[in-house]
Amino acid sequence: MASIEHSEIVSAEPERVFDLLHQVEDFADYSDLIRNIEPLGNDCYRWYVHAIGMDWTFDVAVVEAEAPRTLAWESRSGVDNQGRYHLEAVDEGTRVTLTLSYAIGNRLMEKAVNRAAKPLVGKVSRQILARVEARLNGQ
Repeated sequence: MASIEHSEIVSAEPERVFDLLHQVEDFADYSDLIRNIEPLGNDCYRWYVHAIGMDWTFDVAVVEAEAPRTLAWESRSGVDNQGRYHLEAVDEGTRVTLTLSYAIGNRLMEKAVNRAAKPLVGKVSRQILARVEARLNGQ
C-alpha cells in the first residue's frame, strides 16, 4: 500500500476545524476534484472523484472520530484506501496532518497513479484546508 502524508496549519482552534472536517458530505465543497459525496448512513459515504483524467467511485466508513484530535476512515468498496486527519493545537491555530494510504489492483495503473498521487494529494489537501479555513473565518 502506498502512503502519503501532508501537513498544514489552519488558523482556527482544533475543535472548530474538527467540526467542519467531521461533516464529510461537505468535502465536495472543499475540492474541485470531488464531484459529490453521498451519505449512505451509519457514518458511511460514497465518494465521486475526478482525478488523473479518470472518474473514481468508492465507499468509505468513518472508523474513528475522536474530537478534536482524530478523524479516520477506510474504504468499503472501490479504490482500496484509508486515511486519517490528526489535529494538533499550535500557537498559530491547528496543525492538520493528513495520512492517506491506498492500493490499486492493476499494476500498470498503480504506477501511473503513484507518479501523480503525491503532488495531487498535496494539492487537494491544501485546497481542502484553505477552504475549511476560509469557511471558519467567514470568507
